[in-house]
Amino acid sequence: MVLAGCLSTGVALAGVSAEDKARIGLEGTELTPAGAIRAGNAEGTIPAWTNEPIKPPASFQAGTYHVDPFAEDEVLFTITAQNMAEYEDKLTEGQKALLKLYPDSYKMNVYPSHRDFGFQDWVCDTVKKNAVEAEVVDDGLGITGTSGAIPFPFPSGGVEAIWNIINPHRAWTEKAVCDIADVYANGSIAWGRNKFMTLNPGNNPSKRGSFTEKINAYFYTGYLLPERDKGFVAVGYQPNNFSNDATQSWQYQPGLRRVRQAPEVCCDYPVPPAGLRTVDDDYVFNGSPERYTWKLVGKTEMYVPYHNFKVNDPALKYSELIKPNTINPDYVRYELHRVWVVEGYLKDGMRHIYSKRRLYADEDTWMALWADNYDARGQLWRIAFVNYFYSQESATFHRGASIYHDLTAKA
Repeated sequence: MVLAGCLSTGVALAGVSAEDKARIGLEGTELTPAGAIRAGNAEGTIPAWTNEPIKPPASFQAGTYHVDPFAEDEVLFTITAQNMAEYEDKLTEGQKALLKLYPDSYKMNVYPSHRDFGFQDWVCDTVKKNAVEAEVVDDGLGITGTSGAIPFPFPSGGVEAIWNIINPHRAWTEKAVCDIADVYANGSIAWGRNKFMTLNPGNNPSKRGSFTEKINAYFYTGYLLPERDKGFVAVGYQPNNFSNDATQSWQYQPGLRRVRQAPEVCCDYPVPPAGLRTVDDDYVFNGSPERYTWKLVGKTEMYVPYHNFKVNDPALKYSELIKPNTINPDYVRYELHRVWVVEGYLKDGMRHIYSKRRLYADEDTWMALWADNYDARGQLWRIAFVNYFYSQESATFHRGASIYHDLTAKA
């Protein structure tokens, strides 16, 4: 287990009709700015989206951790290995596997579902513009015509869906110190610590409607732990078109005392300290979509990690959170939400340790919440999920503790 805290091909054109464009909006429309269904479900277990943002309390100070607005919610029910059959139609294959593999330590506490957040006006305007102008180019390896996040609110296939996952609306800058705990089956832990920064030009609120066509995101990673890697720095960018560019990275190695351009750091390159996840596991999936044929399976209701303030609380001690097989499940909140299901199948002639990926993206944000990843034999192998929480400062969801499981190694 790793704790990190901090079949459509070809060219797909957007160009939706004026009628479809009018279906999305902040108020009084069928769909939200993300293209999500505004209404709740028939059973009342998923509420309607009302564009009412979560407001911080009067005592909140910028730069401090956010107060959980749902702290008083009670657990509705708990899914365990013993009762999982009652809920299996709303569980991922990875969740079922974890329940079976760790019946004494993994469970899912399900809370009332909330869709209490809003989009700023400029985000809605951007998505409407994208709906008409954004398009996929170069056999799915690039996008153009987009002026910011959520390029395809009406995805016509897997390629458009995966570009939505790569480009959700999130904070345009992120800065954090991330602790990494690679936990082995015997309980031993390999620790890492990074200083991490990203910049996403398409989400810059001060340059609305402006988008750097070449660059999708910039990144900085500075290693603080383990000691052997301390002082190592990597900076770089990811492009908007992987047909004529690639993820570029420049590295400073203290032992060499110089900066040099790194070889391609992509896809299934292992992440230190123990290599239990790949570089494109970050955010559940990121980077180039080139190695997979992507299929938009559709939308369904699933129990997914959501509004996870508790597990991301800086006051929580690792000794309480990290257990031998899983993180302490009492700190993880699950809710019932509608999600987009997107599958990636490894293309003939392409190399990756995952032959198939199944991603579950929140319909309200297009942030990927969960992934089930399969090995070369087609067997479920690795699982990833991200515990997002709502940032009242940036008016969007922010990535929190990211969890990665290796079912074979029980790590």
